[in-house]
Amino acid sequence: MKLYDLSQPLNADVQFWPYYPPFEAKYFKRKPEHGVNAQYISTSNHIGTHLDAQRHFITDGMTIDQIPLEWLYGPGVIVDLRDEMFDLAAYTPEMIEKRVEVKEGDILVLHTGWYKYATFGSEPDEERYIHLHPGAHPDMVDWLIKKKIKLWCVDAVSTDHPMNLPIGRFLGKGTFGQCDRVRALAEKNLGGKEVVDKLFPEQDYQLTHNALFKNDCIHAENLGGQIGAPELQNKRLTLGCFPWNFKGGEAAFCRMVAFLED
Repeated sequence: MKLYDLSQPLNADVQFWPYYPPFEAKYFKRKPEHGVNAQYISTSNHIGTHLDAQRHFITDGMTIDQIPLEWLYGPGVIVDLRDEMFDLAAYTPEMIEKRVEVKEGDILVLHTGWYKYATFGSEPDEERYIHLHPGAHPDMVDWLIKKKIKLWCVDAVSTDHPMNLPIGRFLGKGTFGQCDRVRALAEKNLGGKEVVDKLFPEQDYQLTHNALFKNDCIHAENLGGQIGAPELQNKRLTLGCFPWNFKGGEAAFCRMVAFLED
C-alpha cells in the first residue's frame, strides 16, 4: 500500500477566502527562554485543505465531530479533468463519467489542476486561484444526490462556481470591481450573457453548499499535494479525509490521503 498526501500546506502566507480573517501563527514560547517551543494560531476554518460540515450552512446541521467516520474513509475515485478546464470552466457529470466509473457512495475527488495556482503550487497566482477557478455545473447537484455521494472534494478554493459566489456577484462592487471582471470573462468563456444567466440564476447562490448539505453530501476544498501523481489519475482507490475531532465545528482543517495498492 502506498500513501499519497492530497493536501495543501498551510501557514500565514496562504491565500484566504475573501472577507474572511487570515491564518495567523506566532511563537509565544521559545526554547532559549522557556525551555520549549510553543505556537499560537488564529484563523477561520475556511483556509487551506479543509472539510465543510453541514453546520456551515444549516443551523442545526451536523458538526465535524458528528460526521460518521464511514463518510470520510472508503472506496472512491480521483478524476482528472485538467484537459477540459479553463478560467471559470463548469465541470459536469458527463465529464466525470466518461473518464472513470463512479459507484454509489464513493468518495469523489476532482482534479482540475487549479491547485497549481495556489500559494505553494507550481505556478502561484492567488488572484487566478480565487477569482477564476472552475466550479460545479448545476447538473452536478442532482447527480451527486443520485449517486449517494457523502463526500466530494476539489483542488480549488470552492466547489461552487465563482458566478454562484461573492467572487462573481459582489466582490469589489463599487470599489475594485473584481466581480465585474469575473462576470465579463465568464460571459466570454462560457458563451455569452444568456448562457451565464441560465447556468447561474440568482436563486442558485452558493448552490452546492445550500442544495447538497441538506442531502447529506458534504465536501472538502483546497486539495493539492500529490493529487497530480500520474498513477492516481482516473483510478478507483481508497480515500481518507482526516479532520480533527472538532466538537461543534462547522468546518475543520483536514489531511486528505489516497491509498493505492502496490
